[in-house]
Amino acid sequence: MMNCGPNESCCTSIEVPGGTYTRLGRTTATLTGYRLDKYLVTVGRFRQFVNAVIGGYLPPAGSGKHKHLNGGSGLVDSGSGTPPSALETGWLTADNANIAPNGNLGCNGSFSTWTNTAGNQENLPITCENWFEARAFCIWDGGFLPSESEWEFAGVGGSQQRAYPWGSTDPGTLNQYAIYSCYFGGGAGPNTCTGTANIAAVGSVPLGAGLWGHLDMAGDAAEWTLDQAGLPPTTCTDCAYLTGGDYTRATHGGGYNDDLTSINPLFAVYREPLKRLESTAPGFRCARIP
Repeated sequence: MMNCGPNESCCTSIEVPGGTYTRLGRTTATLTGYRLDKYLVTVGRFRQFVNAVIGGYLPPAGSGKHKHLNGGSGLVDSGSGTPPSALETGWLTADNANIAPNGNLGCNGSFSTWTNTAGNQENLPITCENWFEARAFCIWDGGFLPSESEWEFAGVGGSQQRAYPWGSTDPGTLNQYAIYSCYFGGGAGPNTCTGTANIAAVGSVPLGAGLWGHLDMAGDAAEWTLDQAGLPPTTCTDCAYLTGGDYTRATHGGGYNDDLTSINPLFAVYREPLKRLESTAPGFRCARIP
C-alpha cells in the first residue's frame, strides 16, 4: 500500500538497534535489536485483517512470540517471580473468543475512524480495536505486538533519553511535531475535539520523527503494547511484564485529544484489554524480528 507519508508503503518497518535505556522509576532495560513499523496501523490495513477474520482466520496457538530471543522461546516474563522463571507463551487458544472486530469498530461515535466500507478515512489510524485484536493483527501480518520496553526505547531514542521522539523542542500548537490536544482540525485544547477532523492521516507530521524515523509515536493515537501493568525489575534484559499484573495493558504515546504530558514516550496509560473506549481509543503498530 503506497499511501502513507511521502508516497511510501504503510507497511514500512525500520530496524532499531539494541541498547539500554532508563525507564520511569529509574529502572533500566536492555534490548536486543528488532524492527518496528514506521507507521501506525491504518484503517485500510486493518480492513484486510477484518476480512481475513470473517473468512475464518485465527492466530495459531503459540504464535506471536519474539522468536529471535532465547532460542526461539521469546521474551523473559518479568512478572513470573524474582528472578523471572518463565518465558513468553505466545497466543493462547482461549483468546480466540476475544477477536470479533467486524461490527464493533465504530465504538466512539463521531470519532470513529472505522467505516463499514472503504471511504476517505483509510489512511487514518485504526482505533476501537481491543488489545487482543491488535495482537492478532500483528501475528497475521507476520510480526508481534511490541513490548512496552521496545515501544519506549524507540520513542525516547534509546540511550538519548529524549523528552519527545523528535528531541526536546516543545511541540507547540501548530501540528508540526505531534497531533495532540485537539489542535489539528481547529480545536483549542484537550476535550475540544469535534470528530475525525481532529485526527490526522498517519505520517502527517514528519518533523515529529523519532531517532530512527518512526512517525506518530507522540499523538494521533495512543498505542497498545504487550505488557500488563506491573512494577518492572530494577534491571531487565529482553523482558516484558506478561503475567502477575492487574491484567490491564500499557498504552503509550497519547492521542489527538491528549495533553502535553500524555505524549511523553515514558508516560503510560493502562487500559482494560477488552474494552472498546468511547473516546481517545488506542491504535497500535507492530514489531518484527530484525
